[in-house]
Amino acid sequence: MNFIRFTTIGLTLLLTACAGQPDYRAAEDGGYGYTETQITDTQYQVKFKARGTDKGAANNYALLRAAQVTLQNDHDWFVISHRETQVDKETVNNADFGYPSSGDMVTYCNAIRCETRYYPRTAFQAGIHVGGRTDSDITVTLDIKLGSGEQPEGQHSYDASEVVSNLEPNSEDS
Repeated sequence: MNFIRFTTIGLTLLLTACAGQPDYRAAEDGGYGYTETQITDTQYQVKFKARGTDKGAANNYALLRAAQVTLQNDHDWFVISHRETQVDKETVNNADFGYPSSGDMVTYCNAIRCETRYYPRTAFQAGIHVGGRTDSDITVTLDIKLGSGEQPEGQHSYDASEVVSNLEPNSEDS
């Protein structure tokens, strides 16, 4: 009886720790979150990798990180010179016995269009499986140029302070 109680408590604590991890955070060891790479004094590449299916949230977090990098480098605005969204989706179908069909569905997007490719995989399995699953990673990559003073016109130009003000998550949201 004590074993069941301790196991239940342990699993509850583990799930609470996983659920309590904020979506917006620095990525560790290629995991989920943001990274940035300095290209020149005023050019950076910002990436945000998220789990799930919400491309809008991943894009907003990438924009937020770009704005923070801009302000940390004492600039006022940034311009996105290139934007790419990659959705890496793995779908595993149910199978009781035999060769299940599974594979990776990868979508590459740029400013003009999106292209989806399916890479099938085969494996032998035996057993009973209930439900299928879809695992998704979304990576948004922004190439940005930082600037100060008068902000250029255009839809790819952002005021860093405004972006942070509008997109920064509340402490209870993260």
